[in-house]
Amino acid sequence: MIRLPFHDREDAARQLAVALAGYRDTHPLVLAIPRGAVPIGRIVADMLSGDLDVILVRKLGAPGNPELAIGAVDERGLVMLNENADWTGADDVYVQDEVARQLRVIREREQRYRAGRPATALAGRVVIVVDDGLATGATMIAALRAARAQKPARLVCAVPVAAQDSMFEVRRHADDTVCLATPYPFRAVGLYYRNFSQVEDEEVAALLGAAPASDEPPGGTAAVSRAVRIKVNHVVLDGDLVVPASPRGLVLFAHGSGSGRHSKRSRFVAGVLQQHGVATLLLDLLTPEEDAHPRARFDIALLTLRLEAVLDWVRAEKTLMWLPTGLFGASTGAAAAISVAARHPQHVVAVVSRGGRPDLAGWLPLSQVRTPTLLIVGGADREVLELNRAARTVMGRWAEIVVVPGATHLFEEPGALEEAANRAADWFMRHFRDTAPVGATLTL
Repeated sequence: MIRLPFHDREDAARQLAVALAGYRDTHPLVLAIPRGAVPIGRIVADMLSGDLDVILVRKLGAPGNPELAIGAVDERGLVMLNENADWTGADDVYVQDEVARQLRVIREREQRYRAGRPATALAGRVVIVVDDGLATGATMIAALRAARAQKPARLVCAVPVAAQDSMFEVRRHADDTVCLATPYPFRAVGLYYRNFSQVEDEEVAALLGAAPASDEPPGGTAAVSRAVRIKVNHVVLDGDLVVPASPRGLVLFAHGSGSGRHSKRSRFVAGVLQQHGVATLLLDLLTPEEDAHPRARFDIALLTLRLEAVLDWVRAEKTLMWLPTGLFGASTGAAAAISVAARHPQHVVAVVSRGGRPDLAGWLPLSQVRTPTLLIVGGADREVLELNRAARTVMGRWAEIVVVPGATHLFEEPGALEEAANRAADWFMRHFRDTAPVGATLTL
């Protein structure tokens, strides 16, 4: 049994992904019912290495009682009427008007969410339809019927919580059903979540990787870039956030001594990550006044606390919290990244250090790391290479070293920075794909 209530949709999604783990190797298509199911669908799709789209289906309400479903219509205009349609007084004229009204809503949402992109084809694929919960089950049944009409290879219904009688009806329309909890008597879906805040259209578009229609032409897949300001105690940290379409993860950059978010080397590495579909956040962990003092640049405890605060900020951002998160550190920033990973293994998926000083983290944090860490060092940077080898010995199986032949500390040699960036991208992508669900509370 599952412990209720769920903390939030992220908690429910991660637990749902555990139950759906058998579909991981099928490259499933996860279809979320807007709007509340989209944050859940995003996490499930990423954990199963699948794709995400919405299924736009609208319930057709009965005359004088819009909450009573007489059928549904999907985005292709396919109308599915229930057996009760006739006795509710819904004649042909009423049905046509109701279908037209609901199709207008679908078209508006289609443009808002997909920004002109076509719906993903379902034929021949494993399709998992998700919602954040089922009360009557009417919308889920409509979605399953609409999906079935497109001939998927296998059709799955997956929800964190549902009424028992609703799940009984839903099972007739799916090849497989996965539900974490069916409490009885059932109340409203939102009562089974501590945080059941409303999901806005902008969040849906961001989770689907679609920019708002007014900002991007139909079919566009441009990244979304914005400056961020993160308040940490008495200071404000400046950062540059770039989120590609359909991001696979997020990497936070912890810059080294005397460097910051405008570093050409860091921006080059960030650009390579973005080409792989990884969101990046380059930020200054020190204010300009602090950075003027060498002592602050080597204050690993301060850098660690600042990077922890940024990680907390990310986990509170609705459009970022679902992304698996990695840390990229250079020079002293690598020590801060490793220290944060040691403290928060449940929130940091992977770490990369480029020309870093992991030794400055200290023996205890190094020995406590349980996050896969890649130490990239230049072959000609002999002193730092030896320090990294010593750190790797303390970290044991959690760390690997890659030596870039001929590279010095700043990787200024032809091709050196490119190799480091590509190694970092491969490392993050591997561990983003292999992200294990965290924080799930399962009682078997």
